[in-house]
Amino acid sequence: MNLYLLFFVFVLLSIAVFYVYTEIQDQKLLKTVTNVNRGTRSERKMVLRLLKSGIKPTAIFHDLYLHNGNGTYCQIDLVVATKVGIVVFEIKEYSGWIFGTENQKNWTQILAYGKQKYQFYNPILQNKKHVEDLKKFYHFDNIPFFSLIVFFGNCKLKKTLDLPRHTFLIKSSKVIDRFNEIIQNNQPANYGDKWEIVNLLKQAVRNGENSIIVEKHIENIEKLKNRYKFFN
Repeated sequence: MNLYLLFFVFVLLSIAVFYVYTEIQDQKLLKTVTNVNRGTRSERKMVLRLLKSGIKPTAIFHDLYLHNGNGTYCQIDLVVATKVGIVVFEIKEYSGWIFGTENQKNWTQILAYGKQKYQFYNPILQNKKHVEDLKKFYHFDNIPFFSLIVFFGNCKLKKTLDLPRHTFLIKSSKVIDRFNEIIQNNQPANYGDKWEIVNLLKQAVRNGENSIIVEKHIENIEKLKNRYKFFN
């Protein structure tokens, strides 16, 4: 009996050690791109998946703040510079049923068999705006952009969408496959001065380390939410 107990304890300890080791290794890997507490948990998971799929840390930019020129900033979850163009990620985490069309301003999350309903801004339109802001950020005439909206969590999209060109809506389990398809199915982009673009994206990431910029952005988001409530 004691032998079985010792074996059981050994197995539990082995699992615990493996889990701790994996967590430490993941944090080390994550730190090659971003801070372990920066952004959302799902964003950090996405960064790790990209890194583990072979994407170089220098090509991944997490939690960017772009200056809009009018005193406000646009926050983008994740950008990856690839040989075929710029991939812009919008990361969401939801459970339940998700209803919405490609052009509908707000989508609806339904929980508890229809008893609970919540609205959130259309992530296709949200990421479209992010791409537009990035294009203003630098002269990207010859560089293709790809919008990748990724849903983490136990949710189900209940509408068939007619997505715009170079726009993809995908569950997190399939995201690396879709990302690889983008790379394989498109021609190399003409970047021109690649390092200038990289430095500009790095600066956008550094903006997110400025507490004044982040607080101002949150304040502006709250103002927009309150304005929306007032008019609706």
